[in-house]
Amino acid sequence: MMLALRAMLFYAAYAISTVVWATLALLVCWMMPLPTRHWFVVGLWTRFVLWWLRITCGIRVNAQGIENIPDVPCIFFVKHQSTWETLWVQTLRSPQVTLVKRELLRIPFWGWAYSLLRSIAIDRSNPRQSLRQLVDGGTDRLADGADVTLFPEGTRLPPGQTGRYHRGVAALAIKSGAPIVLIAHNAGHRWPPRKLIKQPGTIAVEIAEPIPTEGKKTNEIMDICSARMAEMMARLEP
Repeated sequence: MMLALRAMLFYAAYAISTVVWATLALLVCWMMPLPTRHWFVVGLWTRFVLWWLRITCGIRVNAQGIENIPDVPCIFFVKHQSTWETLWVQTLRSPQVTLVKRELLRIPFWGWAYSLLRSIAIDRSNPRQSLRQLVDGGTDRLADGADVTLFPEGTRLPPGQTGRYHRGVAALAIKSGAPIVLIAHNAGHRWPPRKLIKQPGTIAVEIAEPIPTEGKKTNEIMDICSARMAEMMARLEP
């Protein structure tokens, strides 16, 4: 019961802050350059949410390998277990653009504000068109100096499960020449998908050294990413 009450307290401020911050962003951020816009719209808000999560639900983070993030724009290849990583990864660097379902940008307040960040919005009912949008849009964003954040499993999976990694990440890497940075974590143990109660404790994160992609083929890139992610997750979830 206490964990449920703490979770409800977290979500109350989460919802209020979303409406307030999104409204403020819509009023002032459209005139800002993208790096400042990302920092203001997402960077500050996610830092508040993660701080409030620590206060109310007792969830902290221990991240290893942040120094591995390169100085050049890269593709973040993120394990997808929870809502937590979609927030935390936005604090790593500005600007970032994220691959999202087109319908998410229609969500009142949050979606309207997020549309200011040049996100790559795709129609998942048309896989061929979605791949083209990812590759063309992602290459354009990387060339403009933004990182591209992808959750290649496509959906949140419980701890211990691994989905099929979508090959769009390799297609984007081949066309853009950008390195891939793997981000593994065990957030599903603390913030389980589709559940109210959150478990106090520390989320472990491991960020790998960049994987160079120039001159590699799609299958080679996917094999490397899959094998390394499996190694990292084995360390975080023995």
